[in-house]
Amino acid sequence: MLKSLQPLVLAAGVATLAACGGSSSQTSAPTSSTAPGTLTQNPPFRIASLDAAGFQAELSTTSSGAQLLQLTGNPTCGVDFYYLNFWTVGGAGEATESSGALMVPTGAAPACSGPRPIVLYAHGTEFNKAANIADITNAANAEGGLIAAAFAAQGFIVVAPNYAGYDISTLGYHPYLNAVQQSGEMMDILAAARAGLPSSLSASTSDSGALFITGYSEGGHVAMATQRAMIAAGKTVTAAAPMSGPYALEAYGDTIIFGGVPIGATLFAPLLTTSYQHAYGNIYATPSDLYTATYATGIDTLLPSDTPYTTLFTNGALPQSAVFDSTTPTAAETGSPQLAAALAIPPTFLLPQSASTPIFQAGFGNPFLINDSYRIAYGADALSNPDPGLLGTGASRVSTPPTQPLRLAFYTNDMRTGWQPNSPTLLCGGDADPTVFFPVNTQIMQAYWSALPAGLVTVLDINGTPSGPFAPLQGAYQAINALPSAGNPAGGTAFQQDVAFYESAAGGSLPQAQAEAAAEEAVVQGTHSAEAPFCTEAAFQFFLTVLNAGG
Repeated sequence: MLKSLQPLVLAAGVATLAACGGSSSQTSAPTSSTAPGTLTQNPPFRIASLDAAGFQAELSTTSSGAQLLQLTGNPTCGVDFYYLNFWTVGGAGEATESSGALMVPTGAAPACSGPRPIVLYAHGTEFNKAANIADITNAANAEGGLIAAAFAAQGFIVVAPNYAGYDISTLGYHPYLNAVQQSGEMMDILAAARAGLPSSLSASTSDSGALFITGYSEGGHVAMATQRAMIAAGKTVTAAAPMSGPYALEAYGDTIIFGGVPIGATLFAPLLTTSYQHAYGNIYATPSDLYTATYATGIDTLLPSDTPYTTLFTNGALPQSAVFDSTTPTAAETGSPQLAAALAIPPTFLLPQSASTPIFQAGFGNPFLINDSYRIAYGADALSNPDPGLLGTGASRVSTPPTQPLRLAFYTNDMRTGWQPNSPTLLCGGDADPTVFFPVNTQIMQAYWSALPAGLVTVLDINGTPSGPFAPLQGAYQAINALPSAGNPAGGTAFQQDVAFYESAAGGSLPQAQAEAAAEEAVVQGTHSAEAPFCTEAAFQFFLTVLNAGG
């Protein structure tokens, strides 16, 4: 099913792609400049080339690929896949090489050559240091396959960075959710792609000047930060579609501190704090100020990693889910009965679902990741200077900068900074997302921009009641991913298939009630990934509408 698209097996081995004209026949010359946005090799190297029929055939060989085609439609164009190496800077201004993808539509159809629009795409959080979104020959590159099918094969040039700290970048960390660095890197790869396209093997396709920006999860934040940065620089953005991103970072961080622990938080935390420590230098004097003794040693260089994150759990480098102490700090420890209560009983108005659910309970345990003292200091700042968005006002961040360093970093990288989109913008996500909370991010941004002209900002809850132009996508998503309810006691097909699995010998031969509980947990765990292809297709449809309207 399109439950997570992991892995999206394209069945496109190197030999097969090479037979389709996969390798570059050009001589690539190194460049001497290290200025941000400069290609290190020009022309860029072509990894693979598929015509429309070949791309469709490759996708059709797997069930996940065939289901992706049901969502995106068959390719209209072939795609040339290029690997870009370019210069950018890290979170502290360090020069570093980075890399990424240039996907160019090809073919005889009118939408496939000549001047074509660009989609500048930011990918979701990666823990694998070797990740390379350009390598379509890698069967694990699900996101690369998704954006190729959704955008490039439908006539959009796609430009997508791997981000500093990954692939060939020698930066020893990733500037995670650093709005200035990541938006700068997006603009750097855009400049590099525009420089490399005319000298590539796909020179019959050119840049029309129309620019669309999108990205998912971490990439949603990056996409919005890039939209903001380009507007500030006086550059034109034709339309944007940030998806399921942590936009209201201060509010999101406050929600987590008060007990709304998202799925994946023990992996996000080291990426985030290492990023901000390099950028600002004040998150801690030593990692043990923030992290418990069980996990502090080496955590500042842990991610991204060549070691699978599941191995990091099994070898004890990180807890699987316990971010906070299951023993609540007392009023004597916090110095405030109000703070002790807030840390002990998560205020349910902050959370996308009941605080009593196992999803949030899993965020507490022993051993745990974050020191009680650090959590108390952050919580005290959040109570004394509360985020207006969490109070339902739709206002900006707190009126004065926080004093707690991590909260100040969230404040600095929050998207509520006095700007507004000046071209059509779609915010897509799902209100049942247990990883990037829809009410605390997308809906806060919606409230923040509530005074803008009608129609400038469109919010799509992929899990909401189907209506409007995206109703077919909402219906298709829910047919697969819905949990049982009074109106739909059977649930979606993903739930039904998971129940059958857990009832079978392969899944442990569980009794029906236990199998249903396990299936519900599996669907919830996969929700954030499951939304991605549907929001991506919504972004494509949104961009096409803007383009056809003369945007």
